[in-house]
Amino acid sequence: MTSLTDRRILLGVAGGIAAYKTADLVRRLRERGAEIRVVMTPGAQEFVSPLTFQALSGKPVHTDLLDTAAEAAMGHIELAKWAQLLLIAPVSANLLAKLAIGFADNLLTTLCLASEAPLVLAPAMNQAMWQHAATQANVQTLQQRGAQILGPASGSQACGDVGPGRMLEPNLLIERIATLFTPQTEVGQLTGKHIAITAGPTREPLDPVRYLSNYSSGKMGFALAAAAHHAGAEVTLIAGPVDLPTPRGVKRIDVLNALEMHAAAKQAADHCDLFIAAAAVADFRPQQISSQKIKKSEGNIEGTLRLIKNPDIVAAIAKRNHKRPFTVGFAAETEKLIKHAREKLSRKKLDMIIANDISDPDNGFNSDYNQVVVIDHEGEYSMSAALKSELAAALLEKIVARAFK
Repeated sequence: MTSLTDRRILLGVAGGIAAYKTADLVRRLRERGAEIRVVMTPGAQEFVSPLTFQALSGKPVHTDLLDTAAEAAMGHIELAKWAQLLLIAPVSANLLAKLAIGFADNLLTTLCLASEAPLVLAPAMNQAMWQHAATQANVQTLQQRGAQILGPASGSQACGDVGPGRMLEPNLLIERIATLFTPQTEVGQLTGKHIAITAGPTREPLDPVRYLSNYSSGKMGFALAAAAHHAGAEVTLIAGPVDLPTPRGVKRIDVLNALEMHAAAKQAADHCDLFIAAAAVADFRPQQISSQKIKKSEGNIEGTLRLIKNPDIVAAIAKRNHKRPFTVGFAAETEKLIKHAREKLSRKKLDMIIANDISDPDNGFNSDYNQVVVIDHEGEYSMSAALKSELAAALLEKIVARAFK
């Protein structure tokens, strides 16, 4: 049984019949040694009394944003700083929508904006509500910001429907929560370390309206940046053109093409301890960029596009003799995954390479999931398919164990 001794968990409870499970969750979390503070929305109080959670947690229950006594000492900010983990169980469809938009209309939603603690959400709602496109879009937005979504499970629901929407059982939730505290890269471990990460694609312009690029979404690099910040590192994220929110606490530098990314990477590498090249940088760029839109005229239909090589950013960092950080590359391959990755590891003089098969439509480019093989000069380690937000913490643990051993 995993201990949660002295772990500080701020537990939010939203309105829903599943709130009765949360009472048992509080009891079991305390049995594992966790310290619990409970925050209830007005809707939650219609299902379970605050007195129940007070008795089970051994602490006063927080319900009001504008509590005069508490706010005299900036109570909601103190709660936000106190938490090592912000868990909401259950989280309703309404609350998911509020969190995705960034509402702060009650104590719980305000705490979600004020706290830098990892956010973990255990949804519970009617199966049709869960599967609705709006709810799924809100879930995706929250995942991109680093929130962990646990569940929901499928089964019979209080309304009589059958399908996905049941909150996970307390024991399963606790085991999943416990894993968030077990990685070596826990809060504070990387304090004093500076990590630079590249993410996303580059765009190499042909003319004012066209460019060469690839399908990289940037999600893996952004997830790594969030995990590194959570572990206490100072993080510089050099991002190609992606539509992703900046992880909290991360310094972001936006670039468009490979030359811009190269310049930003060289500058960041001068001051970093660890450089992770997760970006999918275009290997080539047009030799000439037309100042006007290239017309589909007869003279251009069979024209030749001349390309020149872009700088190999990660290889340039890895081959430094001065101010060289521990350097990690990525190998996105469609065949002979291990062979090609090992060749890159050697040729580019990397310390480690993360290989993934992008021919699998369920993993890699544009997916929320990834499945990788970690390869260094001592061996290789396969990691099972997981959400990129979850995989990032495990990947960072492997990298840190080698970089700062």
